[in-house]
Amino acid sequence: MSSFERVTCKHGGLTLVGQLARPADGGTGALVMVFPSALGLGDHALASVQQLAESGYSALGIDMYGDGLAVGYTEGTKTGGFFQELVGNPDLLRDRAGAWLETARALQGVDPARIAAIGYCFGGYCVLELARTGAEVKAVVSYHGLLTTQRPAAPGTIKAEVVAYCGAKDPYAPLTDVDKLRAEMAEVGARYQITTFGEAEHSFTDPRANSSGMPGISYNETAARMAWAGTLALFSELL
Repeated sequence: MSSFERVTCKHGGLTLVGQLARPADGGTGALVMVFPSALGLGDHALASVQQLAESGYSALGIDMYGDGLAVGYTEGTKTGGFFQELVGNPDLLRDRAGAWLETARALQGVDPARIAAIGYCFGGYCVLELARTGAEVKAVVSYHGLLTTQRPAAPGTIKAEVVAYCGAKDPYAPLTDVDKLRAEMAEVGARYQITTFGEAEHSFTDPRANSSGMPGISYNETAARMAWAGTLALFSELL
């Protein structure tokens, strides 16, 4: 099992603290950025970082809040202010995600032409916003992410393959938002794939989701496994 390396990124007067895992054999230079949910860089996102490293990719868990904030469901209110600030300021969010991309590009052993990004919930929103800026990444993958945007992409802007795994019963990204995303991607000429799991709710990839006690949030093992398998197949093609 790979150990984590601390990676820092300076942005907006904050020190952002990410966690990097590398494949045991050193890897091939490809790297995947992992953007966590609104709860911060905790166990769920870090498990994906570890799994990606075990699959042969360097993987970097992204801290969007500062000081490596990581909390659990019972402490989720601690991140609410950070989350609202970023969602309410798309320029700040995009700049911060872009700063992390530049940090990732500069890491020793990373091929800057072979970078992708995945994100969960709020993190899914982050990777879609990154793609909308025209960032030079191979792919972005959103899992039960927030899909709407204040700044739709301009035609021809998106360079990444855009993939979204959505739950048909997700109250935070309803089917109307899925349709809007599909229309936006088609209008701007993006390469995209959108998969909707009929029985899945919000946070369907997180085994701890049921403990939130909130309606519309639950783990769905089938959807989670299918989304992850699809992601690895995509990265095998593109990275």
